[in-house]
Amino acid sequence: MTTILLVEDEKNLLSTIKLNLELDGYEVIAFMSAEEAWQRFKGMQFNLIILDVTLPGMNGYELCENIRKVDKKTPILFLTSRSSPEDRISGLRLGADDYLGKPFHLEELLLRVKSLLKRGQSDSETNGEDEYRFGKCKINFKTYEVRTKDGEKKELSKREIDLLKLLVERKNEVIPRELILKDVWGYDAIPSTRTIDNHIVTFRKYFEDDPKNPLHFHSIRGVGYKFTE
Repeated sequence: MTTILLVEDEKNLLSTIKLNLELDGYEVIAFMSAEEAWQRFKGMQFNLIILDVTLPGMNGYELCENIRKVDKKTPILFLTSRSSPEDRISGLRLGADDYLGKPFHLEELLLRVKSLLKRGQSDSETNGEDEYRFGKCKINFKTYEVRTKDGEKKELSKREIDLLKLLVERKNEVIPRELILKDVWGYDAIPSTRTIDNHIVTFRKYFEDDPKNPLHFHSIRGVGYKFTE
């Protein structure tokens, strides 16, 4: 059974989330303090972790940091009223995979949970494979070469390939700009929104039949970017 660790100090909200997750078929281990959650985490394996940030004693950021020291893979979703861009960046820097601000729609939470579990439980289409094909196009993640819609071969930079890989691995999902910064740029050199847009423009030029009306590489204003087949 899929097991979720839930840490939330609002009792009513904790009960509501736990009940709805259980109705979706998940086993939920819930705590109101990060210290108790940390002790249980060290003795169990979880498929997903949902954390509030503002907790008594150890906060959610500290718990996330502790978890990431020993577990780099289990998806972590922050669920918190602290949802400013600075808070989101702080959480993603510590290793979170997603960040949902309060108040939130329960259906959105359940969809994000499903998406994170799917990503964590199944190998991505590019995991263990050097190539990805869509339409007439091909991406080789090992050689950094692509075949364009016109059959031309192009060599891309590592950062371009990393961005393509992230988009492909999470196809049909809108990827927040902050997550792209974390996974592709690593916060070593923070690009402007225009920098990321320039990469998307290049991808459209190579892979779209009509770059002005893209079918694959989408910019979602104020949110992030998405790849679809």
